[in-house]
Amino acid sequence: MDAHEPRPEREGYGGAGAAPPGGLLDLLSVAAVVLDAGGRIVFWSPQADEVFGYAAEEALGQYAARLLVHEEQRDLVMRLFAEVMETGESWAGAFPIRHKDGRTRLVEFRNMRLVDDLGDIYALGIAADQSTLQRVETDLALSQRLVSQAPIGIALLDTDLRYVLVNPELERINGIPAADHLGRRPHDILTSLDVDSIESAMRRALLTGTPLIDQHTVGRTRADPDHDHAWSVSHYRLEDASGRVIGVAYSVIDVSERHQAATEADRARRRLTMIADASARVGTTLEVEHTAQELAEVSVPDLADVAWVDVLDTALALRRPSPTEGPEPFRPLAVAAAYPTPAAAALQAVDRAPYGADRLITQCVHTGRPVLVAHAGPEDLERIALSADSATVFAQAGVHSYLAVPLIARNEVLGAFGLLRARNQLPFDEDDVLLAVELAARAGVAIDNAGLYQSVRSTAETLQRSLLPGELPQPTGLNVTSFYQPAQASSEVGGDWYDVIPLARDKTALVIGDVMGNGIDAAATMGRLRTATSAFADLDLAPAEVLRHLDKITCGLEHYIATCIYATYDPHTHRCHIANAGHLPPVLASSGRLPQLLELAPGAPLGVGGVPFHTTAFDLNPGDRIVLYTDGLVETRHQHIDERLNTLLRTLEEPRRPLDETCRWLVDVLRDTDDHDDVALLIAQATSDVPQRRPRAT
Repeated sequence: MDAHEPRPEREGYGGAGAAPPGGLLDLLSVAAVVLDAGGRIVFWSPQADEVFGYAAEEALGQYAARLLVHEEQRDLVMRLFAEVMETGESWAGAFPIRHKDGRTRLVEFRNMRLVDDLGDIYALGIAADQSTLQRVETDLALSQRLVSQAPIGIALLDTDLRYVLVNPELERINGIPAADHLGRRPHDILTSLDVDSIESAMRRALLTGTPLIDQHTVGRTRADPDHDHAWSVSHYRLEDASGRVIGVAYSVIDVSERHQAATEADRARRRLTMIADASARVGTTLEVEHTAQELAEVSVPDLADVAWVDVLDTALALRRPSPTEGPEPFRPLAVAAAYPTPAAAALQAVDRAPYGADRLITQCVHTGRPVLVAHAGPEDLERIALSADSATVFAQAGVHSYLAVPLIARNEVLGAFGLLRARNQLPFDEDDVLLAVELAARAGVAIDNAGLYQSVRSTAETLQRSLLPGELPQPTGLNVTSFYQPAQASSEVGGDWYDVIPLARDKTALVIGDVMGNGIDAAATMGRLRTATSAFADLDLAPAEVLRHLDKITCGLEHYIATCIYATYDPHTHRCHIANAGHLPPVLASSGRLPQLLELAPGAPLGVGGVPFHTTAFDLNPGDRIVLYTDGLVETRHQHIDERLNTLLRTLEEPRRPLDETCRWLVDVLRDTDDHDDVALLIAQATSDVPQRRPRAT
């Protein structure tokens, strides 16, 4: 058997057997000496060598009083010896003896009379060194006091993991009398703890001899069955002086306060992390739906199993809500779940949610205060859910706790931020309310800003689209198509515009421009320039003259400048005249030839003033196309404009598509994913079906 493996205390029939050395008698070194009736030593145990200092051959046959007792104490010894031999009564006490080395040593004696089968009388003396005996007695008493009075729980178990000793503190911790522990195993006592792990740790300590220190466990005992406690448990193997394993001991310290403090600190760290995460993730765009989704997603799984955002119809319409106690129509904007659950599906199943006046979310927006239902029962779920069917779904999904906080911005309630817990067994508490209010406050401002921005942007886009031509005219000798796409919500509407203007004698003016700036002012400026361009076009001026007049007008429009290309086409001569005011060059895609950028005198943008413009002429034969575009089609933040223009030419080298598909195709292929600017496109293709020129009236 391995020296470190637990060994049974006894071996053999009925538990009897030889005890290994190292027991209590060995520790005390108890000696045995037998005297005959005359006081002569006739038996001498090996332990007597250590107690008295004499070997057996030195002691046997000697008179004990002469060998072991000082002369001044011999009379007393002889009297005590006589009493024991005559009366048969035992005598016990401490007596000074003379050690072989000459020193006097106090020895604890137990003396008794022996009679053999022949009737001969002997005296048996059992002796132990008094200092050794006192030390053992002190150690035992001290150990007993330490165990019984220790402020920590202590238990001793045998090698079969049965309780042998339990101190009063562990009795109090477990809520079970010490006597009820004895002979039972931990799984009989610690029924509400992770007892498998506890017993496994005991066996590991018992087998290896390596202590397991500060093992944490959390749970409940009969002493306090309604609350969790945390304990630090240490396991260590017990061995006697010879190394024999006699069992395993464990100590228990209640560290609930420390555990609670650590838990609170961890929750605080997680809350701060979530707030920091929300600061970085919520409100990254000026889109209401996207912002709401960011809020919902940042809340799971750390705060809730399911989170959703409902916004009042009045808030989305930017109407000031009137005080009411009745139902409230909500728009569900976002739902997020920590895992697939029918509760989330029930929240996503509606496009418009008219919550009744008795619903908790309605109460939340009416009062502008959080609503907390820590433990939600069936009746609560009916007031939480939109309908009875939804309440049933929530119950089936295991929803047991609910929290709703208002979304507030500029002292107006915009909607509500709802949270559910199902798998997370902890109910929402006041700390969760504070965290949810903080998240909702940040998101409320972002949602309000996004709503205002989308309203302004929608107004600007509506204005711009209203100022652009509706259905394009079909001029003589040309097929034309156009396309306009505003910037995404991350940027404001710009001032891009285009126009197709029929002129006298079957001519057509093609115009494209871009007012630098964005928003309503840029759109309004674009409208003025478009109107002015139409007016000057009717005067049948050369393109350079038109741009000169537009430049004067733009100089008077505060600080706006604009780029513009103005071209006229005569279908009878297939001749095109064009002038440029700081705009990107058009592309000429002639039949049977590679597309090319038209080489035009660049000119200064409109509004600079004092810079002349020049008219250039070129042929636009049947089948040829001219592509006019604004910079949103080709400009990016990461590539040089020349590289992007070459990309445009390479794209147009591909097999020609129908005219009405070409604009959308170019935008899909070329527009940068940042979508940082508007795009306007105008493409004209010369045709051969040109009627004979009508004579001028006289």
